[in-house]
Amino acid sequence: MNLSRGLPKYLETIYKKFLDADYQLYLVGGSVRNLLLDQNVHDWDFATDATPQEMLKLFPDAFYDNQFGTVGVPFDDQVVEITTFRSESEYKDRRHPESVTWGKTIEEDLKRRDFTINAIALKVSDLGNKPALSISSDPIDPFGGQEDLENKILRAVGDPKQRFKEDALRLLRAVRIATELSFTIEESTWKEIITDSAIIKDVSSERIRTELLRILASEHPYEGIMMLNDCGLLQYILPELVEGIDVSQVRPGRHHTTDVFTHNILSLKFTPSDDPIVRFATLLHDVGKPKVAKKDEQGFVIFHNHEIAGAKITREICERLKFSKKDREKIYTLIRWHMFSVNEHLTDSAVRRFIRKIGVENVKDMMDLRVGDRLGGGTQTAESWRLKLFKKKVEEQLQPAPFSINDLVIDGNDIMKLINIKPGKIIGEILQKLFEEVDEDLERNNKEYLEKRIKELGILPE
Repeated sequence: MNLSRGLPKYLETIYKKFLDADYQLYLVGGSVRNLLLDQNVHDWDFATDATPQEMLKLFPDAFYDNQFGTVGVPFDDQVVEITTFRSESEYKDRRHPESVTWGKTIEEDLKRRDFTINAIALKVSDLGNKPALSISSDPIDPFGGQEDLENKILRAVGDPKQRFKEDALRLLRAVRIATELSFTIEESTWKEIITDSAIIKDVSSERIRTELLRILASEHPYEGIMMLNDCGLLQYILPELVEGIDVSQVRPGRHHTTDVFTHNILSLKFTPSDDPIVRFATLLHDVGKPKVAKKDEQGFVIFHNHEIAGAKITREICERLKFSKKDREKIYTLIRWHMFSVNEHLTDSAVRRFIRKIGVENVKDMMDLRVGDRLGGGTQTAESWRLKLFKKKVEEQLQPAPFSINDLVIDGNDIMKLINIKPGKIIGEILQKLFEEVDEDLERNNKEYLEKRIKELGILPE
């Protein structure tokens, strides 16, 4: 194999310090995998025979605050992580080893890694005749990772029973990596994921959320979610979503032909958004249906107010998975209001109320969710003529920015002067009433009309 790609120039200083101190330095993990796949490397991870204390002597500005031998070396606006070769003892909590022993060889270090395609090392070396740093073209690959890369297979290092019980997060990482790379999970590895799926409960919510969002951010999120369901992980990560299995939506005259679960994941598949937060909202947009499902007088299923129930359920899911407040509110908003009307008779003021309700920043995302919802329900066209008309009306109201209370030609000071009153809540009540009236007819936003209405409204009791 011939790897002609050199390391980034900013790593040269770090490399030379290791070389001058006579320490080994290897590129490891996902960075090697991406190089071999000719993909971009975002995080460069290194392993060395130098202990953390020895690295701190080489780099006085570096920091080391963990028990796993990883030293962070700050360089410009980023941190390069370098880890001492190590071997590990029993993992009693299924996430962290009870003890860590520094190793002497890279082969010893590679034995503890999760998957063969991540257990390949490249020795960093200076070829001398090249001005830039280069990578040795002889990978250290004791577990056949290169062959698995070529065959697009994800395989556990050694015994999968041991690998997953050491670190339960590897169950989810397996699905995520296979999804991102469009790889097949090797049979014995896959069977063990199914067998051990329940131990994913031992992993922190934050780590689960991170891996889940990476699946949703990939080019194949639908396949990733299906894989999670097929191996049994989804029932522990998103049990509320799994509740939709076999909850029929079939009703005469309606386009739905699948159960709630299938509709949700197909909506994810077809949403045009590539934002993992919007994709997550789309995946869960009808998660409230199983909770509110009832039969009407004809015996057909109905889901009244499922968007309200779904928004509440999803907020609980987001809190459980430790989403940020910003992301929680966005997801809640998209699900709570996804049943918006696109009636062709909607007035401009009704369209403006819709925009204010969901927020200008969520308009495109709501439309993307609606497209996914429509296609995920079996409709052949992404947009009905009514939705196209509604989107056109929304775009018109967004140029310029939607009318707000701050756009009134008068303010609170004008009200106090005109009817000679002091500050109080009546000022806000009058402004709100004026805003509602003007919003129905923007031509009313003139001083003559508003001053007349202020005098009339000023007699309202506080």
